[in-house]
Amino acid sequence: MNPLVNVLRRWWPALGLVVLAVVPYSALPLPGLLDGPIGSPGSLQLLALCLVFGALATGYDLLLGRTGLLSFGHALYFASGTYATDLLLTSAGLGFWTAAGLGLLAGAALSALLGAVSLRMSGIGFAMVTLAFAQAGSILVQRDPGGVTGGEEGLAATGLPGWLVGIQHTANLYWIALAYLVLTLAAVQWAVRSPIGRVWEGIRENERRVEVLGLRPYGFKLVAFVLAGTLAALGGIVYLLLTGGATPQATSSDFTLSLLVMVILGGSGTRWGPLVGGVLYTWAQHRLAGLAGSDTIAGLPSALRVPLSQPLFLLGVLFVIVVYALPGGVAGLPARLRRARA
Repeated sequence: MNPLVNVLRRWWPALGLVVLAVVPYSALPLPGLLDGPIGSPGSLQLLALCLVFGALATGYDLLLGRTGLLSFGHALYFASGTYATDLLLTSAGLGFWTAAGLGLLAGAALSALLGAVSLRMSGIGFAMVTLAFAQAGSILVQRDPGGVTGGEEGLAATGLPGWLVGIQHTANLYWIALAYLVLTLAAVQWAVRSPIGRVWEGIRENERRVEVLGLRPYGFKLVAFVLAGTLAALGGIVYLLLTGGATPQATSSDFTLSLLVMVILGGSGTRWGPLVGGVLYTWAQHRLAGLAGSDTIAGLPSALRVPLSQPLFLLGVLFVIVVYALPGGVAGLPARLRRARA
């Protein structure tokens, strides 16, 4: 095989990272994909959101794809990072880095506490307990006890550093989102390749067999739960910077369902699948909103216009098509193409 091809195959992740790092300096237009040049503030904002949700899906797959745990409460840990940091900034008047550090600790502590309770159950019982915790957290945020969370209006962030505020600093936010993605990928790969990662694989395949070997699955599952929850809390802090505030939508079970769709879309249990699924889903969600409101859709008969004017309907149709055409997710496409050529 050509040596250059071997080098590219080995180092393409590093090359991809370099390309992503210099994106803010590019004025390359991508018609149909982005509204403006790649380096424009609007495009960087959308790309940063894609990176954040790609990383979130990668962290969530630690539970679903690596350990076989179906959690419906992952949004709770994402929201804990967002709201805790926001409250410490706006109400307690702490500096950003102190507030972010404490917000991350709050997310880790909450995931350890609720994980310790939820993991006493298994299977559908575990899924329902995580859903119950998520619903309780969502109601608590929306009811706004004591005027702390801002209720349905959310909570705007104040006291952020000047280099993270304003359209002229969008590139800084993009680089922070990229750093979060790299950190998440490194943490997940390190954990999966460690001895504990091999135990997770055993739990996913057959938990009873792991017990027969003399290991206690509970502790290993709790480690996966806390690691995934901590990464989600960190994502919530980055999301707070990107959006400038905390919103109750981040606490809903719909948010966790979106992560589930991202993972399945990209390919659960694969190295790059959840990342690809998160990026594609986030990009499609934003772009399909424009298509749904376009004059083309508005000119269709009502039987077509009504469903097609709903972005979620379009996204659902796209998801069904991908699931049927690519059962293993988008990450399985290269292998399918190689088999087709053979």
